[in-house]
Amino acid sequence: MEELLRLGARSVPVVSKNDKFVFAQIIRDVVDFLELEDGSAPEMSPVELAECYDGILETAVRLVRQMPDDHLEHELPNRPRSWRVLMHHVFQIPKAFLDMEQKGETLTYESLTASPPDSLRTSADIADFGEVVRDHFRNWWKGSKGQDFSNEVPTYFGGTSRHEMLERTVWHSTQHVRQVTSLLERAGVTPDRPLTKDDIRGLPLTEAVWDET
Repeated sequence: MEELLRLGARSVPVVSKNDKFVFAQIIRDVVDFLELEDGSAPEMSPVELAECYDGILETAVRLVRQMPDDHLEHELPNRPRSWRVLMHHVFQIPKAFLDMEQKGETLTYESLTASPPDSLRTSADIADFGEVVRDHFRNWWKGSKGQDFSNEVPTYFGGTSRHEMLERTVWHSTQHVRQVTSLLERAGVTPDRPLTKDDIRGLPLTEAVWDET
């Protein structure tokens, strides 16, 4: 935390060199910052990402409904965040993206990490919220399909293309859906049709589901 404050960074993940840093939210920014010779453009087209995301959100809703309510206030491995907050975050990610797209708002760190309201107390409550967000995403895509996704959109970590922001939204949620699967297993619940390697092929995800430290 002291190092982040020294650099002037307000959130993680961050990649730094000496006194300079870049937010590691978009892979292209990290590649450029480190001067790597590597292709950083999204592997999947906007159409492929949107179709992929619909299935991921469907899976997320199904898995969240399985979570026992008496586990929701447990703390995540190596992170001071409850299971309830993580499951809500899965759907808050696309909500923040859609607010940016449909309202012309800058994507803020606060909107992305907003805590679940008191009305979302149970797994069923969170899953119902997820269903609403999934419907909103599908309706947004009906009107956005075929549009130009190369233009820049405003975010708290700098300007990035709509294509890159869509990709980031998809893989960000997906990583947390993988974590929900892991939490169900910790709770002694067999996950109902979790994500497979085929479901996430083309997304820039690591093999690791949890941070090691």
